[in-house]
Amino acid sequence: MLETLGIHFPSLLIYLINFLLVLGILYAFAYKPILRLMDQRADRIRESLEASERAREEAASSTEAIQNEIVEARREGQRLMDQARETVERYRGEEMDRARQEAEAFVERAKADIQRERDTAIDEVRTNFGDLAITAAERVIRRSLDKDRQAHEELITQVLEEGESLRRG
Repeated sequence: MLETLGIHFPSLLIYLINFLLVLGILYAFAYKPILRLMDQRADRIRESLEASERAREEAASSTEAIQNEIVEARREGQRLMDQARETVERYRGEEMDRARQEAEAFVERAKADIQRERDTAIDEVRTNFGDLAITAAERVIRRSLDKDRQAHEELITQVLEEGESLRRG
């Protein structure tokens, strides 16, 4: 009956044995290595997924750490700015005090200079006034000497005697 269909049993058996041999060879040399490669690839994929999950968690924690560092850096920057402002204010106050002291010292020196100049001017006026008075007296005396010589000699003698009595007394 199989022969009428064109199937030859011994050929079918040989084909079947060949098929099973090829299947056994493929299973031993190809299927197992392919399965092993597939298992290795699945393991690598699983490891990669786990590594990516760890990396994501690390990224989230490092993002949080970076945010904390940024907040801390801002606080530190604000503290430094406050210190700088305080230093500037202190320096400004010191400079104002120093400038005020220098101005007061300058005013005192100016007052002393003005007093000294005033005293010098008064001395010059006195000297010049004395010289002027002496000159005027000389002229008056010359004119009067010419007119009343005897009276003047008596006056000079009297002044000299008074001067001597003042020196002795």
